[in-house]
Amino acid sequence: MRMRGQNVNVVGYEREVEEEEEEMEREMEMVGARGSPQQQMKLVVVGYALTSKKTKSFLQPKLVGLARNKGILFVAIDQSRPLSDQGPFDIVLHKLSGSKWSRILEDYRQTHPHVAVLDPPDAIQHVYNRQYMLEDVADLNLSNSYGKVGVPRQLVIEKDPSSISDAVDKAGLSLPLVAKPLVAKSHELSLAYDMVSLQKLEPPLVLQEFINHGGVLFKVFIVGEAVKVVRRFSLPDVSKRELSNSAGVFHFPRVSCVAASAEEADLDPCVGELPPRPLLERLARELRRRLGLRLFNLDIIRENGTKDSYYVIDINYFPGYGKMPEYEHIFTDFLLSLMKQK
Repeated sequence: MRMRGQNVNVVGYEREVEEEEEEMEREMEMVGARGSPQQQMKLVVVGYALTSKKTKSFLQPKLVGLARNKGILFVAIDQSRPLSDQGPFDIVLHKLSGSKWSRILEDYRQTHPHVAVLDPPDAIQHVYNRQYMLEDVADLNLSNSYGKVGVPRQLVIEKDPSSISDAVDKAGLSLPLVAKPLVAKSHELSLAYDMVSLQKLEPPLVLQEFINHGGVLFKVFIVGEAVKVVRRFSLPDVSKRELSNSAGVFHFPRVSCVAASAEEADLDPCVGELPPRPLLERLARELRRRLGLRLFNLDIIRENGTKDSYYVIDINYFPGYGKMPEYEHIFTDFLLSLMKQK
């Protein structure tokens, strides 16, 4: 019964978005018919290919309404029809997976070079694989007067859970270890406290050394050149005493289950102080160039007991922007900026 109700809500929500789109089309037709050339607004058509869940969380009525006022029209892409037969689009916004969709979109990019595609499928695929996700951060080796940014030591386990303990010992990793699926489309994670329990994990996966960070992480949202950072609660620190008295693997179905907002919390300044803005802006600028992406976010932690030692622990493509403050204005301004760059 609950699933049926959820489907009805999604359908109702999509109908609401469609009605917003139709209303905007009517308004633009009226402007074109009655207004002078100086008064007419150039319509920016954004074709979107998103899952129902993503459509609901991202294309909220407030965003659609603001976009309409700025002359931006969101149009759903029909995946059952050739992409070239649809539009014409100024921008294509997508978050779908699969080799078939990637080929379709890559062919479209080649035949429609004037259309801004957000973002290239091969660049997106790169950050979906946790074996390579953080390589560009590590290669960047960012360090300046504002701090240094690194990545946790990690180990990729592709198969045979019985060999995990030996591999961890050989790599010199320290417990506890965070286990994450190798493919980053899942947000599940586990925390393993002892070597024996590592054999209970299911490859393929990535093991990352857990770094105490005061139970707070920083979500750095990147939309083109815009950078927005918010605090989230995270996994609590693990003391040496707790580690020696604990055993087993603790599963967390979704990071969001422990990553509640910490914006209004009364935090110790040593824990809750945001990373320096210049450091984040340089990091975002370098990663935009290296990753070839314009829509992503970074999960960053500060090592507890330090003032300026930061680690990027995850990169997410096209994250939940609906949870980013003022995302409607930031995103619509970004879409309009793409048109100015043409």
